[in-house]
Amino acid sequence: MAGAMARGLSSRDQTRMLFTDSGSGRAVSLAGEVGGEALSSNSELEASADLLVLGVKPTALDLVADEIGDTRKPVLSLLGGTSIDVVATRFPGAPVFRVMPNLPVEVRKGVLVFASDSNSDRAEAIRDLLSHLGRVVELPDSDFDAATAVMGCSPAYLALAVEAIADAGTEAGMDRELSLSMVVEAAAGTAELLRRHEPVEVRRAVASPGGSTEAGLDALEREGGREALEAAVRASLARMRGEDLQ
Repeated sequence: MAGAMARGLSSRDQTRMLFTDSGSGRAVSLAGEVGGEALSSNSELEASADLLVLGVKPTALDLVADEIGDTRKPVLSLLGGTSIDVVATRFPGAPVFRVMPNLPVEVRKGVLVFASDSNSDRAEAIRDLLSHLGRVVELPDSDFDAATAVMGCSPAYLALAVEAIADAGTEAGMDRELSLSMVVEAAAGTAELLRRHEPVEVRRAVASPGGSTEAGLDALEREGGREALEAAVRASLARMRGEDLQ
């Protein structure tokens, strides 16, 4: 997700991006892709950056914090399932912020939930930076898991639906590339409609009584399509909260 954010910000002239990694080579690769610079250590990055973005696994938090040291620079955490309070304890001298983006930030059409551990005067500048990637929604830290299950995971569910519909079109005799492109454009147009109308209104407008769309919706109901999507969100949320999946 940090890579998606970097790609989305790469066209912003005022943003100079610095990267480090644990030796995987990803920092060099991403820096080359977006025109940034790969540095050799986290301590070197801390000395050069104005904003520290934590795009690591939660299990690496302590190690990275130790390498960065006693910073006063603002810290923006992308750590999944890790509260802002936990991150703040590892950076006691720094203003700490939390963001959870979804993948469309790569094309600057994302949704990003945002929280701060204080009324830091840096918050407005960070929100402005993030707004270049899409819609920024401020939420209490306690709501991040639910928001992630809804907006962070849903691009994968929507992509699966697009793939299934396109595959069905291919089975019916259409060219695969054409079928997929038509479904993608239909999805994009539907997204714009859903900005203006409730989902039920869109369904009713498309599904005339006794028509082919109604037959398809009836099939989705018989096969448990809606229930499957709701179960996917519940399963994602349970995994984030460390709960047993039922």
